[in-house]
Amino acid sequence: MNKESAYWIALAHLPRWGHLKINNLIIKFYHENKLSIEDFFQLTESDWKNQYGIEYKEIEDLKKAKSELANNAFLAESLNNEGYELIPITSPEYSRTLKENLKAAHAPALLYVKGNKKIMQEKSIAIVGSRNASDKSLEFTDNIAKLASKEYKVVVSGFAKGVDKQALDSAINYKGQSIIVLPQGIMTFGSGFKKYYKQIVDGDVLVLSTFFPKAPWKAELAMARNPIIYGLADEIYVAESSDKGGTWSGVVDGLRKNRKIYVRKPEPNENTANNLLIQKGAIAVDFNGNPLIDYKPSLAEVNQLSLNEPTVNYENKILDLLKTGEYAVKDIIKKLQLTWSEKKLRDYLKSKKEVETINKKPMRFTMKDSTIKQKSLFD
Repeated sequence: MNKESAYWIALAHLPRWGHLKINNLIIKFYHENKLSIEDFFQLTESDWKNQYGIEYKEIEDLKKAKSELANNAFLAESLNNEGYELIPITSPEYSRTLKENLKAAHAPALLYVKGNKKIMQEKSIAIVGSRNASDKSLEFTDNIAKLASKEYKVVVSGFAKGVDKQALDSAINYKGQSIIVLPQGIMTFGSGFKKYYKQIVDGDVLVLSTFFPKAPWKAELAMARNPIIYGLADEIYVAESSDKGGTWSGVVDGLRKNRKIYVRKPEPNENTANNLLIQKGAIAVDFNGNPLIDYKPSLAEVNQLSLNEPTVNYENKILDLLKTGEYAVKDIIKKLQLTWSEKKLRDYLKSKKEVETINKKPMRFTMKDSTIKQKSLFD
């Protein structure tokens, strides 16, 4: 496998190819033509074109990847020396759950792992939710992780703060097993390996990445990691979601792929989009993860909070404040203790005809007919 690792790194990270194109190529050369990846890369450009229907631009991509094999071989050796393993999609060690859930269209061609890779073959659950989760959501996460650990189910975590981190720490606390899915290259997780060294050595934690080994954390990688978290899990539980961000997009994407997703039934007046997800087809569950088949949130429960549109109460408070002067978005949120994001408030203010935008740094807002402004003109 070490000899082939350089080729797998080259193929897995072909720019702009996407999972489906890469996997379709693997199906052709590996499963249909019984070629190793090394044999495929040794074919001529004419073979690539005639036997595989690869077009000129894609052939150029493969030639460039081939020219970088020496660097990839050095990288593969470094990974091997530091205890990392590379698991291609053709390997029996590759997660069956991931392959079945994501299929050729979305399954990554290569996994980088460190730890007990056998736990990828066990029953698994993912517990997902907001970074700034409520105490109730964290309690739910802890309880679901406890129940999962008792049933010998592996807890899949994305290693973000909030629900993800709680899921991981609870699984460890209850002597369970966990998979950490990184939003970065596996070689950039140094502090994490130190923190979970004992659990990794004991075989209770597997660290996994699908990105280039030296890739730093990026927001887009964090978003791209979410389908992997969902794909590695047999069951998905949502502790808490807002109406945007990683949890929201991951659940909506999962529902689109016909996954069964369990969402905690929120308490009355909770500031979450849980009911909205249940309305979209997720299954409501109680504190122990038991499905509440008969629970259907009413329209009032779905729209009870200012998740999508501002409530009249919030609107009045914001506009009243703007009548007293000029305010930056941060100041408005702080003064009124709003739960909105800065972007949401900024977009809302720009949509109001009676609100004036003042292009200072930072950007400020006031009412066009503000009494403060009128007074200042005549002072």
